[in-house]
Amino acid sequence: MDVSEASDYCTDVVDTLSEAIVADRSFFENLLVSLLAGGHVLIEDVPGTGKTLTAQSTATVLGLSFSRVQMTPDLLPADVTGTQVFDQRDREFEFREGPLFANIVLADEINRAPPKTQAALLEAMEEMQVTVEGTTHELPTPFFTMATQNPVEQGGTFELPEAQKDRFLMKTSIGYPERDGERTILERRVGRDDSIPTVEPLLDRETVLELREVPETVRVEDDLLDFVLDITRKTRSRHQVETGVSPRGTQRLLEACRAYAVVQGREYVVPDDVTRVAEPVLAHRLVLTPEATVQEVVKEEIIQDIIEETSVPTVTA
Repeated sequence: MDVSEASDYCTDVVDTLSEAIVADRSFFENLLVSLLAGGHVLIEDVPGTGKTLTAQSTATVLGLSFSRVQMTPDLLPADVTGTQVFDQRDREFEFREGPLFANIVLADEINRAPPKTQAALLEAMEEMQVTVEGTTHELPTPFFTMATQNPVEQGGTFELPEAQKDRFLMKTSIGYPERDGERTILERRVGRDDSIPTVEPLLDRETVLELREVPETVRVEDDLLDFVLDITRKTRSRHQVETGVSPRGTQRLLEACRAYAVVQGREYVVPDDVTRVAEPVLAHRLVLTPEATVQEVVKEEIIQDIIEETSVPTVTA
């Protein structure tokens, strides 16, 4: 599959999702970039904005298996990874797969889960496998986690550990729709019998796997590599930042840039690709100083300030 064909598929997926969910096109592009780059996405929004519907619809459109895990404070690792069950007939233990064994897993309200369950999910996201009673089990391919969280200001929530947040390629949000968008939601509801909109499958697993290979063919000039490095390294010397972007975060930014170039139908990365994905890829990885936290410094604004003060290279096709 070449970049042009992959871009056409991405456009069709975004168009189809837009018919069911009212959100900015950039939100759906972020989901695709995370999927194509082999990462995971964290969606933060207040309840009722369509996070769960987005995950379900994405799985349906892509033709992938889907599983939902409702994160709660009493959730155990075995509840998500699976467990060994004794078979009375065969007189031996057999492994019963948990909800993580699906192509797209919705970890709903992830910031309500206890640390042990978070650790099990972290292994799955990073290693694409789970370990149960000393035995490792491979997860399906592709494996894509779409986690949702309510704002930490809401009751019953807590901040995700830095190691967990670093495993998410992007953090994004749907946000409240504009008035016209919310009216569109009402008009669509009037025009159908079901309360929840539905979508039809558009791709299949084999096509998705081919799509995920395309970003590796995207060309990145040396000047663009330096541009990426300049941005991420500056996060480590910012006075409001206690811990800046790690080398893993730098690599993930590059991978997101290549994936976004595919979505846009280009065989090469341009500076606009870097500036477009930098905020959702990098902001959630920053750890602010106590003073910056008290002053309610916005992480996204730090990334934008760094981009504005960084020299942009000139890249030709």
